Amino acid sequence: MKIMLVLPTYNEAENLPKLIPILMALPLPDLKVLVVDDKSPDRTGEIAEELAKQFPGRIEVLHRSGERGLGRAYVFGFDHALKSDAEAIAQMDCDFSHPPDKLPELVAKLTDCDLALGSRYIPGGGVDKRWPIWRKALSRWGNFYARTILGLPIHDVTGAFRLWRREMLERLPYRQVVSNGYVFIVEILYLAQLHGCRFGEVPIYFADRQWGRSKMNFKIQLEAALRVWQVKWAYRNLQLDRLA
Repeated sequence: MKIMLVLPTYNEAENLPKLIPILMALPLPDLKVLVVDDKSPDRTGEIAEELAKQFPGRIEVLHRSGERGLGRAYVFGFDHALKSDAEAIAQMDCDFSHPPDKLPELVAKLTDCDLALGSRYIPGGGVDKRWPIWRKALSRWGNFYARTILGLPIHDVTGAFRLWRREMLERLPYRQVVSNGYVFIVEILYLAQLHGCRFGEVPIYFADRQWGRSKMNFKIQLEAALRVWQVKWAYRNLQLDRLA
């Protein structure tokens, strides 16, 4: 299967040179990586270009300008990926919170679904043991909160380790997604459900980043919780059409 992995980056100069060789060594010979860099001041974009020379034909680099943010980076990357001959489009974080060795399992799972997701909250999955109790509770509550409000049939709605069947992603009006930050991950999932997406989950262990600084904080998580209601309201007509 020809796969293009969309990898958004912002200040990942420490992680990217470690992650790319691991991805290139996976038993997925038709895997290509698309690095979408948001003008990182730490030279991540330049490092990505150097890595592209080391792995010719398997690494592409896009340097984004304009509005920054995870959601805009994914839209930019999806647009580019769908112009290629990729049969599936993957997405993941660059900080090793998503185990790259699980990507082949997502590929296998995609044979009977439209979107395969890495899940922390199914048997076999888990989160970093170093997380304090409050952080574990907040993560579980956030997932329960979002999936209950939106009626999503999966256990991990805030994780970004995913593999899309090309045909499914082509059907989605993802450019219309109103969220830009981490809520983009939830909103596009809800949009997929409203378009009849079949989901499949693969257990993963979610680790804390070892290098670089996390971009997640309590303010972002609180904002995400409030934005879930805006997502539900934004697609109210599409939801009514689905129930009709």
